[in-house]
Amino acid sequence: MSVAIAWLRDGLRLDDQPLLRDAAESCNRLIVVAFEDPAEAAPSGNGHPRIGTHRRAFRHASAVALNFALQALGQQLLWLRQDPVEGIVDLVRAHGAATIWTHAQPGSEERVQLDRLSRELPTGCALHVARDNRLFDGTPFGADDWPMSFSKFRRKVERGPGPGAPLPAPVVLPPPPKGPVDAGPAETPVPCSAGLFDGGEAAGCARLQHYLFESQHVLRYKQTRDGLTDFDDSTRLSPWLAHGCLSARRVWAEVERFERDVEANESTYWVRFELLWREYFRWLMDATGVALFLPAGLATRSPPSRLDPGRLTAWREARTGIPLVDAAMRELAATGFSSNRARQNVASFLVKDLGQDWRTGAAWFEYCLVDYDAASNWGNWAYQAGTGTDSRERWFNVVGQGQRHDPEGVYLARWLPELAALSPRSRHTPWTAAAPPSGYPAPIVLDPRWA
Repeated sequence: MSVAIAWLRDGLRLDDQPLLRDAAESCNRLIVVAFEDPAEAAPSGNGHPRIGTHRRAFRHASAVALNFALQALGQQLLWLRQDPVEGIVDLVRAHGAATIWTHAQPGSEERVQLDRLSRELPTGCALHVARDNRLFDGTPFGADDWPMSFSKFRRKVERGPGPGAPLPAPVVLPPPPKGPVDAGPAETPVPCSAGLFDGGEAAGCARLQHYLFESQHVLRYKQTRDGLTDFDDSTRLSPWLAHGCLSARRVWAEVERFERDVEANESTYWVRFELLWREYFRWLMDATGVALFLPAGLATRSPPSRLDPGRLTAWREARTGIPLVDAAMRELAATGFSSNRARQNVASFLVKDLGQDWRTGAAWFEYCLVDYDAASNWGNWAYQAGTGTDSRERWFNVVGQGQRHDPEGVYLARWLPELAALSPRSRHTPWTAAAPPSGYPAPIVLDPRWA
C-alpha cells in the first residue's frame, strides 16, 4: 500500500486541481488535508490577528463544502487545527506516507513554511510542489528580463499562447488509508460576511455563471466596476479565487467561452485584464522576495510617515469624519468586502492625508478582508502608496471621489445612517451643513483641495 498526502494550502475545490490529479496517480491510499493555523488567529505585532471573522468563516464553509464533494468520491477532507508543518509530519509518521503534494504560494513566509517542511519530513518522504491558482505554469520571462511594470508584463503574456486549459474535476480518487483518520470540518453554521458570500466551490461556480451567462452583467463591467452600491457592479469573484474555490484558469476559459458564444466587447476583455493584474502581483512577489513587506517596498525610499495611534485607530474604526472613508471602513468591518474604488480611496487617505505607514493599512486589510491573498493585497497597497513598481503620486480627493461615484449619497446613507437626514450634497461634506449631525465626528483632517 502506498500512501500520499494532498495538502490544500488553498485550492478548496475539485475543478482544475492538478495537485489532486498528481497525488491520486502516485498512490492507492490518499489523505486530503487542510489546516486552520492557530498562529493566524493570535495577536500579531500590529495588535490584531492576521485573520478575521469573515475570512475564517468563509474558509470554514468552503472546507465543509469540499468535504461533501469529496465524500461523493469516497474521500474526505481532513481538517486540522494545528501548525501545518507539524500536522503534515505527524500524518506522515502515522500512516507511512511516501509523498506529499501541495501548492506553491506567493509570499516569503509561505516559502519559509515549505522550506521548513522539507527539512522536517522523515527520510524517504518526498515533497512535490504544484502550481498554485495561477493562469500560467511558468513565467514567460527569464531571470534577467523580468519586466517590473505591469504594462510590459501584460504585453508580453498577451502575445503568448495564453493560459493552459483547466482540468476537469476528478471522477474517482483513491480512498483514505484504513485506520483512524480524523473527521472533516464540522457542519456548524458560521456567520459569514453578512450574507454577501457563501463559501465553497459550488457557490463560486454559481456566481461565475450568474455574472456571465445568466445576467450578462459582464457586458458592462468596465463601466460599472467602480460602483459602490450594486452587488453586480463588479464580478465579486475575488473571495472564491482567493480561497481557491474557483480556478483562475476556469474563470478565464469561461469568459472566453462567453466571448465566443454570446459577445466580446471591451468589458469582457477587461475581466481578463484584471485577472492579469492578479497574475502579475503573484509573479512580482515571487521575483522580489520580502521587498514588498518593507517600508520602501520596491522604491528607493519609503513615503513620509509618522505613527499616530489616534489617527490609525480613527481610520480603522471609521471615525475620521470623512464620509466616503468612514462608509467604506464600516462596510469592510461589517461584510469583509470593499469595492476596488473604495479600497483605493481609504488607502490614499491613510497614507497621503493621515501620513501613516502604508503597511499598517495592508495589515488591517489582511485581517478584515474575506478575499485576502498576500500578493494582491500587498501589491495593491504598495502600488497605491508609491512603493511598488510605479512610484507615481496617487493622491485621491476622497470628497470629490464620493461626489463622482455616489452623487446622491446612497452609499453614504447606507453605511452612515446618521447622515441620511442631510441632503445628498451635504452628505459628502457634513461639516459644511447648516446643522451638522451631532452623532458624526468632525473631520480628523481637512484639505483645501476637497472644496
